[in-house]
Amino acid sequence: MRRFNALIKESTELAALSGQADSLTASQKIWNAVLPDALKPFTQAGSVKHQRLTVYVNNGAVAAKIKLLLPSLLTKLQKQGLEVTSIRVEMQVKSSPRKPVKPVRNISQKAAFSLGKLADELSGSALGEALVKLSRRN
Repeated sequence: MRRFNALIKESTELAALSGQADSLTASQKIWNAVLPDALKPFTQAGSVKHQRLTVYVNNGAVAAKIKLLLPSLLTKLQKQGLEVTSIRVEMQVKSSPRKPVKPVRNISQKAAFSLGKLADELSGSALGEALVKLSRRN
């Protein structure tokens, strides 16, 4: 049985894909090295084409912050050995999962009666009003 690496080297398409993956991994490592820690979870480095690094961001606020930091980031990237003269920032909005609907919780008749009784004793106070609302959940 042939090794996987030998198979990749024989296939030109797989070798090109492997080279591109290695390039993306290297640019991501360098990008993470120069980027402030607060921005790392919201960005991802893309490919370097024509000495331009493409960076994908999650939202406009992060894009604006990166654009403010562009000159210093370019200098740091060049010091790390990445041959870039510009950075292209693209926003890639990710859809967020829908928030689950909270189930309405009800209390028993006995608990509602006890809370109502206590709410009558505390009538006129904020706690009394909150207990009245709570006692109606049955």
